[in-house]
Amino acid sequence: MRSSLHPPSLSMRFAALRHWRAYLLMVLMSFPFLFPFWWMISSSVKGLNDIFRFPPPLFPANPNWSNFAEVFSYQPFALQYANSLSISTVVTIGVLLIASLSGYAYARIVFRGRSAFFLLVLCALMIPAEVTIIPNFRMMTALNWINTHVPLIIIPIFGAGSVFGTFMMRQFFLQLPREIEESGMLDGLNRFGIFTRIALPLARPALGALAVLTFLVSWNAYLEPLLYVNDLPLFTLPLALANFVDAYGTPLWHLQLAATTLAVVPVLLVYVFAQRQIIDSFMQTGVKG
Repeated sequence: MRSSLHPPSLSMRFAALRHWRAYLLMVLMSFPFLFPFWWMISSSVKGLNDIFRFPPPLFPANPNWSNFAEVFSYQPFALQYANSLSISTVVTIGVLLIASLSGYAYARIVFRGRSAFFLLVLCALMIPAEVTIIPNFRMMTALNWINTHVPLIIIPIFGAGSVFGTFMMRQFFLQLPREIEESGMLDGLNRFGIFTRIALPLARPALGALAVLTFLVSWNAYLEPLLYVNDLPLFTLPLALANFVDAYGTPLWHLQLAATTLAVVPVLLVYVFAQRQIIDSFMQTGVKG
């Protein structure tokens, strides 16, 4: 009995071979990026003298899991971890609130000078952060907010983060069909009702991408905590990582790498669960200007 299954054609075999070559090339290209990450994880359970062995072993012979416990006993790392988590969360919520409102206003509400105001807002992105350090520091000093978390929350929410978010949300709202809003008006919704019940739910991809980017920037911020925070219990993770040193200022690499491994976990989780939101949002917001 003749089989009804036909062997793959020569063109299909060549296509499969090209795919395997592409996958192999991508694996080889990812090695320079994945190896430092793996070295960090494996070195987090090594002794101080085993970290700089050459060639570096891929797997530690005797994992020293006590490095992670020592991280929390060396300084108040759990409190510093909570500081970064709470600050990044509040900053993300604040930026999403301001960016969504202002982005919708610039995209849908017609008022005199709208383009000029929006251009002025975009000019804020061209100002380097280093230029505003001294004015912001003097302002925070006058308000008696030094050595508190308030500057780490207020400045990002009302600074460049919200400006970028406003631009991003405006680009998204410009693509929404006006017919959707007009149908909402026919149903008796006012402008704010249209924003909360129609525009905002449709903007979830852009909001998700903006949330991820804002969270990462706040989570990795180093300069601002270094300027405004002095007490060890108020440190954020970037400052805490730099504080794992001995009495002579020499880095304790096994503790730094163990703490860094713990600090990377939220970033990886946020990106893994929201990477599709980031890709979709940038594809959509980049279509229309």
